[in-house]
Amino acid sequence: MVTCRHVDTIDFDAVPSAEGCQDCLASGGRWVHLRLCEQCGHVGCCDSSPNRHATGHSHSTGHPIVRSFEPGEEWFYCYADSLLFEIASAPPAMSHP
Repeated sequence: MVTCRHVDTIDFDAVPSAEGCQDCLASGGRWVHLRLCEQCGHVGCCDSSPNRHATGHSHSTGHPIVRSFEPGEEWFYCYADSLLFEIASAPPAMSHP
């Protein structure tokens, strides 16, 4: 079984930086889906969005793990390991309404 080598960077207490993509809100951009950085709480847009801010945040900061910031979705993704996974004991993301 392949496992993420970066789960120790997850901070389940990280406070989301915004209710939408922080960078799109600042620039007037739009997004498709939201991702939450599990290290610092940055909310960015997904790779299906025009600006791909979540991936850009990960590359610029080195923060490896995001999780879905969409209601009802509880998956995580590690950019460093290119790995989608779930953590059964993870508290729910504080998702936007």
